[in-house]
Amino acid sequence: MTAGPRCTPRTQAALGLALCVLLAWPTLRQALEASMWRHMVLQFPLLMAAGALLAAALPPRARAAVARWNAHGIAGLVGVAVALGVLMVPRVLDLALREPAIEAAKCAALLLAGAALRLSWRAAGLVVQGFFLGNVLPMTAVVGQLYIDAPLRLCNAYLLDDQARLGQWLIALAVLLALGWLAQVGWWMVRREGTALLPHEG
Repeated sequence: MTAGPRCTPRTQAALGLALCVLLAWPTLRQALEASMWRHMVLQFPLLMAAGALLAAALPPRARAAVARWNAHGIAGLVGVAVALGVLMVPRVLDLALREPAIEAAKCAALLLAGAALRLSWRAAGLVVQGFFLGNVLPMTAVVGQLYIDAPLRLCNAYLLDDQARLGQWLIALAVLLALGWLAQVGWWMVRREGTALLPHEG
């Protein structure tokens, strides 16, 4: 039985480029940015996914250069956390809607964050992954609660009910990502214990 076709780095990069073009299409971009929750919960992850796919095209020499300053994935994950923290600020969302330069910077930051996440996640290991998520996910949940509790609009471009809906999405997303990572850790530990119990050939 032969293995199925692999998604080669070139194919992944092509998919990433196609996703970038699709997200830059004015009709889709305006539809995503017309709602506060779609802006942050859909557009942000899609741009990061595009960046992660594009990172597959990095040649080995470039990957080696990145790995030298990204030991254990720490630098890359710190960069991801900083980018997401800045882009969650309501004022940044408002500026991105009004200023093309800020919109371009936002998209570039998310593409780079997606690439950094891909290049850093496996190298980070469980301890650094847990530290990263232990900072980013609570921050996401706190921002979500602030959006829910705020009596006034924090983004001039969006209505108060849209703001509260985004808060609910952010809290739910933080919980789901935490549960998903914990499930991954549990599966890894079970597999490791199963491998340790297998008889070794003498």
